[in-house]
Amino acid sequence: METEEEQRVVPFQLQFDKPVASKIKIAEWNPEKDLLAMVTEDSKIFLHRFNWQRLWTISPGKCITSLCWRPDGKVIAVGLEDGSVSLHDVENGKLLKSLRSHSVAVVCLNWEEDGQLNRDDSCNISIYEDRTVRFFPPAPKPPRMPGVVSGDAGFMDDNEDSYQELSNSSYQRFNMLCSADKDGSICFSIFGIFPIGKTNIHNFSISIPLVDIQYPYQLRNASIYKVALSKDLCRLNVMCSGQLSQNMFQSRESHLTGNMHGLHGLVLDTSIFLKRKNELHQLAQQASNVEELTEVIRVSLSVMSKQWSDAMRTFHEKFGSLSTLIIDNALDSSPQEEFLSLLGGARTSPAVHQFLVSTLGEAGVKRVSKVVCGAGKELQQIVLEHMQPAAEIIAFRMGELRGLSRWRARYQGVGLDEMLINNATEKSGMLLVQIERFMRVLTSVEQQFSNFFSWLLKCIKLLMQEPSDQLPPYNSELVIIFLKFLYDQDPVRQLLEQSETIEVDLETMQRVKELVQFGGFSDTEYLKRTLAKEFQQMESSFKEAFQMPFTTISRKLLCEDLLPLFPIPSSPASLSMTIPMSISYYEEVSQSVSSDQTCHGLVDYICFQVPKESSSEISNCIGILRGFMHDLSNLKTGHTSLEAVLLSIPAGYDCVDLSLYKDTQIVLLLNGTATSSESPGDACMMVLQASDLPFVSISRSTSLDLWGLHQLKDASLQLQLENEKVRCIPHSTLAPLAVSASRGVACVFAARKRALVYILDEDEDDVEDTE
Repeated sequence: METEEEQRVVPFQLQFDKPVASKIKIAEWNPEKDLLAMVTEDSKIFLHRFNWQRLWTISPGKCITSLCWRPDGKVIAVGLEDGSVSLHDVENGKLLKSLRSHSVAVVCLNWEEDGQLNRDDSCNISIYEDRTVRFFPPAPKPPRMPGVVSGDAGFMDDNEDSYQELSNSSYQRFNMLCSADKDGSICFSIFGIFPIGKTNIHNFSISIPLVDIQYPYQLRNASIYKVALSKDLCRLNVMCSGQLSQNMFQSRESHLTGNMHGLHGLVLDTSIFLKRKNELHQLAQQASNVEELTEVIRVSLSVMSKQWSDAMRTFHEKFGSLSTLIIDNALDSSPQEEFLSLLGGARTSPAVHQFLVSTLGEAGVKRVSKVVCGAGKELQQIVLEHMQPAAEIIAFRMGELRGLSRWRARYQGVGLDEMLINNATEKSGMLLVQIERFMRVLTSVEQQFSNFFSWLLKCIKLLMQEPSDQLPPYNSELVIIFLKFLYDQDPVRQLLEQSETIEVDLETMQRVKELVQFGGFSDTEYLKRTLAKEFQQMESSFKEAFQMPFTTISRKLLCEDLLPLFPIPSSPASLSMTIPMSISYYEEVSQSVSSDQTCHGLVDYICFQVPKESSSEISNCIGILRGFMHDLSNLKTGHTSLEAVLLSIPAGYDCVDLSLYKDTQIVLLLNGTATSSESPGDACMMVLQASDLPFVSISRSTSLDLWGLHQLKDASLQLQLENEKVRCIPHSTLAPLAVSASRGVACVFAARKRALVYILDEDEDDVEDTE
C-alpha cells in the first residue's frame, strides 16, 4: 500500500517558472540543442537557452505565421503572412535567405532529412563533390555600395557571410523544406534554398476506394492545418479541412450523402524525392550556387551603374558651365573646338580662360579627376573581384550541368533538359566575352580621362604663369581622341544600360558569325548587346532551364489517399477554428502491428482533438491514428492497416494543445473549466504511451457519408486523471505546448504570462545546457 508521501510525488520535474514579455503564439524546441524559439503576438522571435538566457531577438517587420527548425538545428525557417519563408542563422539570428514561393500566408512548415541511414553509415551516402574549389578561389560575395556601413538601411545587408553555412550542402544529409499556405498550395525546397516542386490540394482528383470501385472526388474551400514528410521523404501527410465533393465530370453516379465538410487526412506521393535524391542533390547544389552567383553579378551591375552615373554627373556639372560662357562671349563654337584650339597653340579665348582659371580652377580639376578616375578604378575592382570570378564559376557549373543533362537515363527524369541547359551554358559564355569587352572599354576610357585632366592642369598652370614641371606628362593624340569621342559621349554608361544597342560594322559582324557558327553556337548577335542586356539574357535562360525540373517534379506529386475524419460545420467561425494536432513518424517496436504497416521500420502517428462542434457523439475527444501512410497499398489487397483509438477527455476539462514525442508518447495539455471569471483556473499536463492504447482497426469499405471515427464511439477510452501520468498546474494555460522530441522537455505557457518548463523524463535530473 502506498504511503501518503509517495502519493504526493509528481511525475514531471518543474525546472523553471519564468515571465514572458507578451503572449506567445508559436514555440519550437531546437531538435539538437537546448534552445527554445518563441514567437510573440507582435511577431518578434526570441531564442532562449534551457536556462532561460536570451541569445537574440529579431523582428522581421511582418506577421509571423509559422516556424520550424532545420533537422540539424543550425537554421530556423520562418513563414510570413506575405507568403515568403525566411531562413535565419541559429547563432545570431541573421537572415540567410528569403524565398517567395507563396502569394499568401504560410500556415505551416516542416523540414525533414533523409533518415534511411544512420549517421554512422555516412560513408555510404552519395556525397556531391564541389569541384570549383580545385580551380577557383572562394566564391565572391556581392559588393557593398560605397558609403554604406554595416547596419545602415542601405543597398546590402550585412548577412552575406552567413550564406556559406546555408549553401554548403555538399556534406549535408539530403533534406527537404515543405511549406503550405492558407490557399492550399504546398511547396518543396531542397536544403531550404532551391525550390523543386509545388502542388495544390484543390487540384487533386482523389480516388477513394469504396468496396471494389474507385470514385473521384475533389476538395473545395480547403484549409491546411499541418504537413509532415516521412523520414524517408517518400510520403507527405496533410491534415486539412474542406468540402469533399464528387467530380461529376468523371462519375455520373453520386455516392455522397450528408455533410462532407470536415477534417480530412491526405497522403501525397513524394517518392520522387527518395528515388532521385542523388540526382536532385547534385542539381540543387549546382543550381542554387548559380543563382547565388547570379545575384552577385546583378548587385555588381547595380553598384557599378550608380557609381559611374554619379561620376559622370559630377563631370558634366563642372564642365557644363563652359557652354554658357561661350554663349555669353558671343562665340560661334563648341567646348570641344575651344579645347582643340587651345591644344593647337592658338590664343586662348576669354571664355576658356575664365573657365579654366576662375570657374574650374586647379582644385576643381583635381576634384573632378579624383571622382571620375576613382570611379573607373572602383569599377575595375568590382569586375575583377566580384563580377568576373562569379561569371567564371557560373560558366564552370553550367558546363557540369550540361554534362549531367546528357546523361538522360538519370537526369531527364528530374527535368534536366539538355537543350535548355545548352542554351544557358552558351549565354554564360557570352557574358564572359562581354565582361572582357567591358573591361577593355573601361580601361581605355579611364586612361583617356586621366590624360585629359593632366593636360588641363598643365594649361591652368601655364595660364597662371606657374611652373608645371612636376605635373605628369600627357599625350596630345589621346586628348584629341577624348575631345572627339568622349567629351559628350559615354560608352561605359552605354554598356551598363539594358536599353542601349551597340552599333557594329558589317565586316566585323560577318567575321563574328563565321567564328561563332564554327564553334557550334547559335547566337551571333551578342556584339550588338550591352553587358547589362547580356546578363539579362543569361538570367532569363537560367530561369527557363531551372523551371523545367520544378515543373517536372511538380507533376509527379500526386495524392494517394484521403480519409474523412470528422465533420465540421461550414460556418465562418468553424472555418477559422484552431484544431490541436500533431504528426510524427516512429520506429515501431510493437508486435501487434502488422509488418505491412511499416516502411523501413517507420509507422506514422496522427494525433488530433475532435472539436465539440463536430459531433455530440464523439465531442471532446482525442483521436489517434496510425498506419494511414501505407493503408492504400493494403486496401488494394483487400486488407486495412489503419488503426485508431478515441480518448475521452475527463469532464470539466478541455484540450488546449497536444504533441507527439519520442517513443510514441503523447503529451496532452488540458485546461479545467473555470467556475467564475475571477478564478485563475487550473490545468494539467498528461503523458500517455501510445503503444499501450487499445487501437482498433478501421474499415475503409463503407459509404462516404459515415465518418471513420464514428466506428470508435462505443469503444472510446475514458482518461482518468488519477490513473495516468499527470502533473497539475495551478493556473489556466494557453497554446502552444512546446515539447522537445530529443530532450524530454516541455514548455507550457500559463495565461498569466508565465513560461513553465518541465522535464518529462523521470531518469533525467537535469538537461545539458548546450553551448
